[in-house]
Amino acid sequence: MATSKTPYACIGLAVTLLVWGSVWGLFYAPAETYMGDVQRIMYAHVPTAWNAMLALSFAFLCALMSLWRSEMAWDNRLEAALEVGVVLSALLCMQGAIWAKPTWGVWWDWDPRLTTTAVMVFAFGAILALRQFVEDPVKRATWSAVATVIAFADVPIVYFSVRWWNSLHQLQSSPETVSKAFHWPLRINAFGILFLMIGLISLRTRVAALRREEELAPPLPETAPRRAPIAEGARS
Repeated sequence: MATSKTPYACIGLAVTLLVWGSVWGLFYAPAETYMGDVQRIMYAHVPTAWNAMLALSFAFLCALMSLWRSEMAWDNRLEAALEVGVVLSALLCMQGAIWAKPTWGVWWDWDPRLTTTAVMVFAFGAILALRQFVEDPVKRATWSAVATVIAFADVPIVYFSVRWWNSLHQLQSSPETVSKAFHWPLRINAFGILFLMIGLISLRTRVAALRREEELAPPLPETAPRRAPIAEGARS
C-alpha cells in the first residue's frame, strides 16, 4: 500500500527546528534576570503546553465529527490525537516539576494550574484505557467520543486557571511581555513541536486505520480438514 511521505517530512522538519531552537535557547539566549538559567526549560515547557492543548482540541473536534458523521476515519484520528495529546500533557507535567523544584522549592504543589493539568492527563488517559477494554469498534468509537467531549471541559479550565484563582503559576506570556532575545527560540521550538505533533498524529492515524480494517474484515471461510491417506495394509 502506497503511503504519503508528508508525516516523515514533518518529523524531519520538526527535529531540525527543535535542534535549532534548543541550541539557541541553551547557548545563545541570555539568562533571565530573576530565574537565571532555570528559565531555559521554558523553551521546551511552554511549546509543549501550547501543543498539548492543541492536540487535545483536535481530539475534541474529531470526537464531534465522529458523533456527527459516524465515520471510522474520525475515530482513527481521535485515537491518534488522544495518544499524542496525553504524551505531551505528561511531558508538560514533568517539565513543570523540573522547573518548580529550584523555583518553588518543591517538585509538586496543589496549585490550580498543576491540579487541573493533572486532572486533564488522567481524564484523557482514562479514555485511552477505555478504548482497550471495548472490543466492539462502533461502541468504542461512540463511548470514547462522548468521553472526550466531557473531558475537554477541563482544557479551558487549565488555560484560564491562573486568571480565575490565586495561583503560584505565572500568567500566560505574550510577544509583548517577552523580550526578543527569548521569544525567538520559544517560537522556533513551538513550531518544531507543532510539526512533530502533526507527523505523529498522521502516522498514528494510519496504524489505527489498519487495525480497524482488520477488526471489520469478514472472517475467513473455514476449510474442511484434510483426511490422512489410508495406508496400503489397512485397505486390504
